Amino acid sequence: MLGWLLFGRGHRHVTAEMLYDEACEARISVSLATVYNTLHQFREASLLRQLAVDGTKSYFDTNVAEHHHFFLEDEQMLVDVPDGLITIGEVPEAPEGSEVVCVEVIVRLRRKNTRAKSSQQASQQLTEA
Repeated sequence: MLGWLLFGRGHRHVTAEMLYDEACEARISVSLATVYNTLHQFREASLLRQLAVDGTKSYFDTNVAEHHHFFLEDEQMLVDVPDGLITIGEVPEAPEGSEVVCVEVIVRLRRKNTRAKSSQQASQQLTEA
């Protein structure tokens, strides 16, 4: 059932908590620990990519092809960067005994603070007057 929830909607990015909430809404009786274990088993089987966005949260991507992401900080959401927008130059050689598996770029975005700009502009206008 978790596989159907996860893969039944095409490519997407989820956290364990998001998938757990979906399972609860679908009346699937499952623990959060089971969701975590299932996601990690799918990752180990190369059916998911795990993306560490910050130290506390991992996202799981159903698109296992190499690609890059925008992370929308205000919404806590990952979005695929369209192909061709990011070009990776030279990748350093891996230390002896290891190999480069892939290069992932996560571009962090947040909304511009329009209120701060408005108050700055108002302050500037007052000082100029």
